[in-house]
Amino acid sequence: MEPFISQNESLYILKKWMNDFPGLSAGFTSRQGGYSRLEFDSLNTGYHVGDDPGMVMANRGATARMAGFKLLDMVGAEQTHGTNIVKAHPNLKGMGAAAYDNSVKDTDGFYTNEPGILMSLCFADCVPLYFIEPFSRMVGIAHAGWKGTVNGIGPKMVKAWEDEGIDPSSIFAAIGPSICKDCYIVDDKVIAFVEKALEHVEKKPYNQISAGQYSLDLQSMNRVLLEEAGIPVQNIATTGLCSSCSGASFFSHRRDKGKTGRMLGFIGWKEGS
Repeated sequence: MEPFISQNESLYILKKWMNDFPGLSAGFTSRQGGYSRLEFDSLNTGYHVGDDPGMVMANRGATARMAGFKLLDMVGAEQTHGTNIVKAHPNLKGMGAAAYDNSVKDTDGFYTNEPGILMSLCFADCVPLYFIEPFSRMVGIAHAGWKGTVNGIGPKMVKAWEDEGIDPSSIFAAIGPSICKDCYIVDDKVIAFVEKALEHVEKKPYNQISAGQYSLDLQSMNRVLLEEAGIPVQNIATTGLCSSCSGASFFSHRRDKGKTGRMLGFIGWKEGS
């Protein structure tokens, strides 16, 4: 069953999680229903791509409202395709929400169990990873492009939660809308990193399509890495939505040759939940 259900033209939500865990808000924006123009048409949430900052702030404000939060409840990051993960406390609220220059620096993952904080990250082909552990009420989100994936940002989130006393077997994960294997062609350099990260895995998540060209399934690779980190296979949901195939629904860095907007992945507990 597809874990990301369309709530309206602008938003896909993790409906089962939100039904099972009252007070949770978790979702992923589309490109539709916002204020931006031209190549950023119309729900661009990335300040760093050359769009009018006022339009981006309006889009983020609309997204926060749809999620059940205020704009300044949101926390955003200066994403660097690294594996730094930050535990979000209330003092981070508002960082990166209304401007890019005060985003949380050099960060590609957030987690918290405190209510009232809407953790957010930008995407335009990279893989959004969502996490929840119901007993501790820990929730998290990570940005996994190929660099973050091969360097293990998913397993590093699991390890951070283990350090908080959480057993990986009780964690649930969801892999969100991102580029599919048919749209994601990479070279030998990338595959060398993939091989190293999966040296003990028999079935590799790629196929060679020509000399030095490979079709890479980043969603499957992240699922394998999360399983190896201890999350039970039945606790991992994977989307069937591709950011590159679905031009009407999503921005795609690769399809749009780098000049495009960003979707927003978010998760948080509403105040009072």
